[in-house]
Order: sequence, then structure tokens, then C-alpha cells
Amino acid sequence: MTKTEFASPDIECDGCANAIKKALGKADGVGSVAVDVAAKTVTVEHDNELASVEALLMRLDHAGFPAAVR
Repeated sequence: MTKTEFASPDIECDGCANAIKKALGKADGVGSVAVDVAAKTVTVEHDNELASVEALLMRLDHAGFPAAVR
């Protein structure tokens, strides 16, 4: 598993965190999703073969939380 941290400036509350966990948690190859609302970051443990960084960025964008790799 690979651990990747994303910065997403649109994270504002626990509702945002839940939406992100739901959007990323459905992806094949994702082991865990942790959202730090205060730091506006998302940390994902994932299998890079099944859930690439690009695919995760796309899922975040589609969920309304554009992000960049930190």
C-alpha cells in the first residue's frame, strides 16, 4: 500500500470529511481514508495499481473537493 496526502482547500467541516470518505472509500484499492478538516488534508492508503493518484484526484474533484498532492 502507498500512502498519499492531498491538500484540498475546500474542506470546511465534518460533512465535507464524510463526503470525501464516501467518495474515496468506494474505490477499488483504497485501504483507508483520513481527513484532517483543520489542516484541509486527505491522507489515503491505496494500492497504486488499482487506485492511482490521478484516479483519486479525479474522484476528489468529482466530489467537489479539487485537490493537489502535498
